[in-house]
Amino acid sequence: MKLASIALFVVATLIALPAVAQTASDMQILAQKIKADKKLVVAANMQLTEAEAKDFWPVYDAYQKDLQGINQRLAGVIKSYADAYNKGPVSDETAKKLMNDTIAIEDAEVKLKRSYAAKLEKVIPGMKIARYLQIENKIRAIVKYELAANIPLVQ
Repeated sequence: MKLASIALFVVATLIALPAVAQTASDMQILAQKIKADKKLVVAANMQLTEAEAKDFWPVYDAYQKDLQGINQRLAGVIKSYADAYNKGPVSDETAKKLMNDTIAIEDAEVKLKRSYAAKLEKVIPGMKIARYLQIENKIRAIVKYELAANIPLVQ
């Protein structure tokens, strides 16, 4: 299956998550499904040898765990923005805080990616590191596009 097809499924699932999941356990099940589907996309596109896979997957899992923290921070900023937006015009002070929080999250994501690229250099060749980062970037770009398309401009 093509990367784009699976990535679109992941994004569609992310978007449908709040509407479909009525309970915390439903949310947890869907989150696990998304993680598994993402891992399948990575596995299908990495072309790892058995030896590379043995060393790559623990680093991948650690990266995903750390990335989850960034995703939670981003979700918090989006929720804060939604709360402020729904109350009427967003104050300059609130807009500035949200902007600074968003930039800090982006900085943290770059720092995390840089640190894990260094860790991956110890377990897989440079070409495969680049491929993995491309896969991550493509999936995150789709998610960010969907977020941008669904979040109204500040007023």
